[in-house]
Amino acid sequence: LKSPLVFAAFTYGFSPVLKTLTESISTDTIYAMSALMLLGHLIFFDYGASAAIVSSTLSLNMAIFASVCLASRLPRSLHAFVMVTFAMQIFALWPMLQQKLKAQMPPCYVGVTLLFALAALLALATVSRVGAVLFASLLLAVSCLCPYCLIRLQLLKDNIHGPWDEAEIKEDLSRFLM
Repeated sequence: LKSPLVFAAFTYGFSPVLKTLTESISTDTIYAMSALMLLGHLIFFDYGASAAIVSSTLSLNMAIFASVCLASRLPRSLHAFVMVTFAMQIFALWPMLQQKLKAQMPPCYVGVTLLFALAALLALATVSRVGAVLFASLLLAVSCLCPYCLIRLQLLKDNIHGPWDEAEIKEDLSRFLM
């Protein structure tokens, strides 16, 4: 309880500073920089794979930086405070909750994921029907169609051998082991 209160107090206290943080930078530059930072967040986010490119710290910092830049363009300090607080919830706390759900209750994790995808789809439908249809098509393609194609194409996979392969020793070397 102490940490959230300290975070809220500091964020609310620094909201007026946040509002004037990027006054000398053009709005187009802020939008472009935020878009690149959010793209970087998507690239470096820890999706569960162990790869060299994965960096959850860098991913979180990029997302928070983008949120702070966008919050600096809002009309009031209270709006900036709410934006940064919401960004912390979405980019820092939500992934931790998702990891806990996935580790301890996998069926619940799938249900929550489907529920949030449906909520996002319905929220988008209130703004733009075409956008909702495109989003639903993208969700179905990425979640169902692409994995299905990957599994079907595995049947057509063929290993070819050539001079690029590592050398294979075909002699019986057991006589050298005595």
